[in-house]
Amino acid sequence: MNNIRIVTDSTAYIQKEYANSNNIDIVPLMVDFEGVTNAEGFTGEFEEFFNRLKTSESFPKTSQPSIGAFAQVFKEALENGEEVIAIVISSKLSGTYNSASAAADMVAPNKISVIDSETSASNLRMLVEKAKKLSASGVTREEIVNIINIEKKRTGINLTVDTLEYLKKGGRLSTGQALIGSILNIKPIIALVDGELVPIGKARGKSKAIEMMISNIPEKVEKISICQIFNMEEALEIREILKKKYPKVDVTIDALGPVIGAHLGPKAIGICFKW
Repeated sequence: MNNIRIVTDSTAYIQKEYANSNNIDIVPLMVDFEGVTNAEGFTGEFEEFFNRLKTSESFPKTSQPSIGAFAQVFKEALENGEEVIAIVISSKLSGTYNSASAAADMVAPNKISVIDSETSASNLRMLVEKAKKLSASGVTREEIVNIINIEKKRTGINLTVDTLEYLKKGGRLSTGQALIGSILNIKPIIALVDGELVPIGKARGKSKAIEMMISNIPEKVEKISICQIFNMEEALEIREILKKKYPKVDVTIDALGPVIGAHLGPKAIGICFKW
């Protein structure tokens, strides 16, 4: 087994128990909301944030981890005789990759690899889990980096929302667009394309939007995760549909946290897939 520490950020939404038992370091993004700044936290710790989001006049701001936060984690791994692979949220969504790269350059660039995952959420988690398995089976750091850089190109995310309110509050939609969309019950379908969130379609009503998202999953899919924000009922329904359509594919359900979820709002739902 190689001595390689896997590091990621909080937007992988990895369970705390999994991270602890697999020696995976999570460097959190920060959330500034109603004048208080907190680390994003782990799955199971998001309820209070989303309850406040529903009623608050203000909208949260998010920020990448500091260079120092990554540097500290990297130094601890090196002191433990380990090399490091850090796989982080898309550089087009956050400056996290820049912080991690600067920290690696400062600490030991010849022993630390930083990968721009070009994705986030469940797809980032899947890449982290893959890297961990490869490392446990004795694959070298350089080989793991090459494999992850290929694998990340075979991932996709489609998302839709329950209400346009949060896209409007976050500046993704104008008030006029949100008003017309709400009256017509238009649900946008947002995808991660080349590391960037872009609208790829829209549907009348959420069930039609979900149908479109399911139709966007490639036939050769290997892994699927339904991402949800306090919307387990809908997630379970979608999982049943997907299990029938892809009986050999493992379909999991993950939570989205404040950094990704603030712009989507409670009851948002997404499908992450890897082929």
